[in-house]
Amino acid sequence: MFPEFTLRYARLPERFFERFDPVPVVRPQLVAFNRALAEELGFDLAAFDADRAAESFSGNVVPPGAEPVAQAYAGHQFGHFNPRLGDGRAVLLGEVTDRQGRLRDIQLKGAGMTPFSRGADGRAPLGPVLREYLVSEAMHRLGVPTTRALAAVTSGERVFRRVPEPGAVLTRVASSHLRVGTFQYFAARDDREAVKALADMAIERHYPHLHPELNQREEAERYLALLEAVSQRQAALVAKWMGLGFIHGVMNTDNCAISGETIDYGPCAFMEAYSPTMVFSSIDDQGRYAYRNQPWLAQWNLARLAETLLPLLDADQQQAIEKATAVIKAFEPRYEAEWLEVFRAKLGLATEEAGDRELVEALLAALEAGKADFTLAFRRLSEAVEEEAPALRELFVSDEALQAWLPRWRERLAREGGGLEAIATRMNAVNPLYIPRNHQVERMIAAASEHDDFAPFEALAEVLAEPFTEQPGREAYAQPAPPTEKVFRTFCGT
Repeated sequence: MFPEFTLRYARLPERFFERFDPVPVVRPQLVAFNRALAEELGFDLAAFDADRAAESFSGNVVPPGAEPVAQAYAGHQFGHFNPRLGDGRAVLLGEVTDRQGRLRDIQLKGAGMTPFSRGADGRAPLGPVLREYLVSEAMHRLGVPTTRALAAVTSGERVFRRVPEPGAVLTRVASSHLRVGTFQYFAARDDREAVKALADMAIERHYPHLHPELNQREEAERYLALLEAVSQRQAALVAKWMGLGFIHGVMNTDNCAISGETIDYGPCAFMEAYSPTMVFSSIDDQGRYAYRNQPWLAQWNLARLAETLLPLLDADQQQAIEKATAVIKAFEPRYEAEWLEVFRAKLGLATEEAGDRELVEALLAALEAGKADFTLAFRRLSEAVEEEAPALRELFVSDEALQAWLPRWRERLAREGGGLEAIATRMNAVNPLYIPRNHQVERMIAAASEHDDFAPFEALAEVLAEPFTEQPGREAYAQPAPPTEKVFRTFCGT
């Protein structure tokens, strides 16, 4: 059933990983399988069998051609450096080449204790597995670069976190699992050869466009261009998060992918009532990874990447520092440009004017003052392009600031051209109606974990597959949480 594996990472020197076979589970059962992604990856779906798939996606049977490894990496966790983290509960089966010729990692998450587990059990509870499956696929449909979910399997075992919970294994697909923390692992050991090998792999896998233009350049410029390219992708990625009200929750350097994909959906959440200081993660006591801090934490993570690359940038350390510093400083205007592009589109603006930033910021201030739902406010804004929209106003506890803002926005739209109906259509194509609302995710997890009922998971996944399209009869999925179900804390499940 599996496509042929290409073992790029497993062919690196063995200090890059620990060889590790997944730990078998008692009674694997396939509860979710992403057929569309499997087709994209080149799986033989004609040979698909749910029982055999459960054995493979649980780790009970290693697919032919795979060579499982647990990857080594380090990381800054909440600002504190840990020199040895690594895959504590994940195993990379290998890479496959998809039908578009792209190399993709296939990884089992929750596959048992590895040499990097640091005394933990290496397992995953069902709830976090279903959350990552659902939210990562929703992010894909929302147009955000992300790892993907191929399968979820229950293990027939219990794992112990806050309370005993059903165990599960997630099959995750990524462009790669190279992280800032991967570079940090080897830089902390002064292993320049390994850092260079990682940089070359990152260019080959994620930034092949650098090859033609850099062949004639000095080698050092090649790695500076890599840093610039990673910075650009991070700026674009975080701007997309901000445009959706998405809060990652744990932006440690080991959760910052070199590919520019969103990786690790632990204590993540989507804001409802707009608040730039919103935090959901149960372990983020200081608000380090609050919504408004995400761009600057991305820049901080990039600075840590730059530190690992210094020996490759210039033989003169001071020159290397100056080159890297210039790239890191350039992140801010890059991000600001990406952010403004995202929010211009959300306001229906296809042209650029000097006052657009202030216009966006004034609306966000109105959302905050009115405690309005972020997602629905932007969605219903399309109804207000030329007339009063009571459905928009009812989202606000106080709509004075909104009422003052709307005429300014309509005046700006009048200079756009193309007709207001076309503008409204354009807005609805970028402002989703459906997102993975926290209370709905928690309902889904409770049904599956406590009652072995996966119908809510399947229904929510079906709705989120079409986030921009109004789905009659599913209005409840677009609504904020009722007061009794509001979620203020999320947990990572490790």
